[in-house]
Amino acid sequence: MSQEGIIEEIVVDQETLTVTDREGNVYETGKETEVSIYDIPNLNLEGVTVDIRPAGIDWGGILIRFLPLLLIGGLLIFFFSQARGAQSQAMNFGRSKARKFSAVKPSVTFSNVAGADEAKEDMQEIVEFLSTREKFHVLGAKVPKGVLLLGPPGTGKTLLAKAIAGEAKVPFFSISGSEFVEMFVGVGASRVRDLFEQAKLDAPSLIFIDEIDAIGRQRGAGVGGGHDEREQTLNQILVEMDGFDTSTNVIIIAATNRPDILDSALLRPGRFDRRIILDMPDINGRKEIFKIHASDKPLAKDVDIEAVAKQTTGFSGADLANLVNEAAILAARRDKKEISMAEVEESVDRVLAGPEKKSRRISTREKEIIAYHEAGHALVARMLPNSDPVHKISVVARGMSLGHTRQLPTEDRYIETASQYRDRLATLMGGRLAEEIIFNELSTGASNDIKVATNLANKMVTQYGMSAKLGPRTFGERQDMIFLGREVTENRDYGNRIANAIDDEVNAIIGEAYETARRILIANHKRLMHISNLLMTREGLEGDELDRAFNEPLNGKK
Repeated sequence: MSQEGIIEEIVVDQETLTVTDREGNVYETGKETEVSIYDIPNLNLEGVTVDIRPAGIDWGGILIRFLPLLLIGGLLIFFFSQARGAQSQAMNFGRSKARKFSAVKPSVTFSNVAGADEAKEDMQEIVEFLSTREKFHVLGAKVPKGVLLLGPPGTGKTLLAKAIAGEAKVPFFSISGSEFVEMFVGVGASRVRDLFEQAKLDAPSLIFIDEIDAIGRQRGAGVGGGHDEREQTLNQILVEMDGFDTSTNVIIIAATNRPDILDSALLRPGRFDRRIILDMPDINGRKEIFKIHASDKPLAKDVDIEAVAKQTTGFSGADLANLVNEAAILAARRDKKEISMAEVEESVDRVLAGPEKKSRRISTREKEIIAYHEAGHALVARMLPNSDPVHKISVVARGMSLGHTRQLPTEDRYIETASQYRDRLATLMGGRLAEEIIFNELSTGASNDIKVATNLANKMVTQYGMSAKLGPRTFGERQDMIFLGREVTENRDYGNRIANAIDDEVNAIIGEAYETARRILIANHKRLMHISNLLMTREGLEGDELDRAFNEPLNGKK
């Protein structure tokens, strides 16, 4: 077939169809309404397959044309959304951040609270009022508007509030005191109003404010006087709790360990009517708390809960929870399937004194000094009638201490006598005296013992009236942190002559304890050496080993 007639190019221009063959001949139709390649005159299509397809969409060109419009539209949408977000944030800034809980499936109830039976009974009345209000209204009784939970840290104030949320079948709003106050003026008061409005809509309801001392401090002490933001927040709480609207059925529960700094208007009847004190648990409370925290953990049969409760005098509920958790971690680290008594007792030591310092390198000479020091403490405590029994002696470094002697009281005490204090002072002096007797030299190891003894002797004279010379009176008006036992300030209400007499009495009490410890250690010199030698080889004595160290005959003599 000749090259003539073979199509090289087809061009469609509006209503004109132009065809060019390979010889360069151009064929063109007229401007008809409908044109076809077969209508072109003189065009030889013999042996030529014609396949004409419509042209594709040029997306690239379209995108280039519309890209500036898309960018401008996107920027406008972004700016409008930012403006709406800022406006929404500004509108919601004064809204309360309280979390609302439903008691449909409570995770904590009164069964999870132990060691606070009286507090549970008081709170049970609140729950009963919310569920059976008519019984109280018939007798004209009014439910307390506010309940203030007081107690040292870790005694279960927040846990008790959670239990109330689980027991009372009413809405429960929880918020922290610090969540009310922001840097903007008026936000705290606005959040208080919003919180109480929500609670009133769901009445009867409960509001729990944790750490209320963050906003409930005494007024007039802040920057700006009465215009301080925190004080405005407190004023709004006072109005909401006991304002003109007294028909609301909302109960406020608050928790703090600093009741001494709360504003008096907040504590008066009509606001926080009832104060519930959660103290450190006694031995029975510690047993029940230990059982609760260990209920979901596998305990070995050798775990003696009674012994654990005796060893943990002064522990709060949080301390016991930490103890059980530490025991579980130790058991897992040792690849055990159960938590044994060894892990529990090790956890007691970790909570009291800290973890073992296995990496601390102690020379033989220093270890010997530590052994005699701890043996001196233990021996003096053993020989004194009013001293707590020695439970364990150790020369293993823990925390900041190089060794420790642990004494356990036989029972919980709520008062202490002068005889007990004097025996305690003698025990504190025993470590320093043991070093002096054996090595004829003093070390820095007794620095903390001296500090504790000085503070105790000073309190005996100035606070407890245990000085025969100065008589039954106190010296110095102290302002203490309630539940924390820390002295903030002291106003001196005595002259220089009394101050000198106080110093003389403190020195006399410490000197008497020093001589008592000296007599005991000199009379039991061989026993002191025997106990310290055992500590050098075994690093710790407790249980039967400790009893034998105190009682076994030395050179055929008891």
